[in-house]
Amino acid sequence: MTKKKCIVIGVTGSIAAYKAAEICSLLKKNDCNVHVIMTESALKLITPQTFFTISQNKVTTSLWNVETWEPEHITLAERADALVIAPATANIIGKLAHGIADDALSTFALTMHGKEIYIAPAMNPRMWENPIVQNNLNTLIQYGYKVINPAKGVVACGDFGTGKLANPQDIVSKILNT
Repeated sequence: MTKKKCIVIGVTGSIAAYKAAEICSLLKKNDCNVHVIMTESALKLITPQTFFTISQNKVTTSLWNVETWEPEHITLAERADALVIAPATANIIGKLAHGIADDALSTFALTMHGKEIYIAPAMNPRMWENPIVQNNLNTLIQYGYKVINPAKGVVACGDFGTGKLANPQDIVSKILNT
C-alpha cells in the first residue's frame, strides 16, 4: 500500500482565499492527506471550519494554541511532502524571501527547507508587476521554491492584468505531477 501524499496548504489574506477551499477539495479527491495553515488576514476572508470540514484535519491559525508539548510546525513538516501557499500575497512572498517567521505559516515554511514549496501568487496587477515583488519571487526561486504564475484577467478590484490566482485544477496538477 502506498503512503498518501501529505500536502499543507497555506492560505493568506488575498480575496482569492476562497479558491483555496477548492484546492483543498481537489487534493482530498486525489487521496492526499491535507493540512491547512491560515494567516490572521485569511481568517477575515474565509473560516477555518471550511477547511476543517473539507480536509478532515485540524486547521492551524496560530503558533500559540497547540495541544501538546511538540512544536506543531516541526512535527507537521516532518510528515509533509509539500507546501503550497495559495493564494500567496505580496506580504508572504516578501516575508519568505527575507526569512521572516512571525506567524504560523511563515514559521512553518522555514521548517520545510529541502522539501517542495509551491507559491501561487494572487494580487492586483500593479502589485504583481512591482519590481520589489518580482525580486522577492526571484529570490524564492533561487532558494528552490516553485512559482505557479498568476493568470491574466479581471481581478477583484476590477483592474485587468496578470494577478488572478491560477486555476485551482492547474495548481493541484502541478503539485501532484512534479
